[in-house]
Amino acid sequence: MSSTAPAADARALGLAHYAARAALESVLARHGVTFQQQITLRLVAVAEAPLEREALVEQVTGSLKADPAEVRGVVAELISKGLLTAGGSGGCEASEVRITDAGREFHTAVSGESAEISARIWGGIPAEDLAATGRVLALVTERANAELAAKAA
Repeated sequence: MSSTAPAADARALGLAHYAARAALESVLARHGVTFQQQITLRLVAVAEAPLEREALVEQVTGSLKADPAEVRGVVAELISKGLLTAGGSGGCEASEVRITDAGREFHTAVSGESAEISARIWGGIPAEDLAATGRVLALVTERANAELAAKAA
């Protein structure tokens, strides 16, 4: 690590994001799922109850800044892989989705593997640096979301 830290900017943020994402995607590739599938599955895995399908689509769309139609396709892929199930009599088009036992096992395995990588990446960074970084990233996210909202208006 360099003794003089570079100033944080969009490039540094992007490089850190893509490096960390590539590390995660190396885990996901071994399990045959995509980044979008993992993000979607995680939201269902941590939910306390089944999620309304469109609410899930909205959450993923907001998080990943993805097209809702693409996210609906990701949900359908997770259902066809047996990691999620659609409730009710509507099958794949039912309004609620829940995680299956296979989905929960997958989520547990991937979470464990990615936690090990995350510990190596984030380990040893002083708490005050992490707190400052968290504040800066929250502000950058807020401003970027405001820019997107202004362009959509």
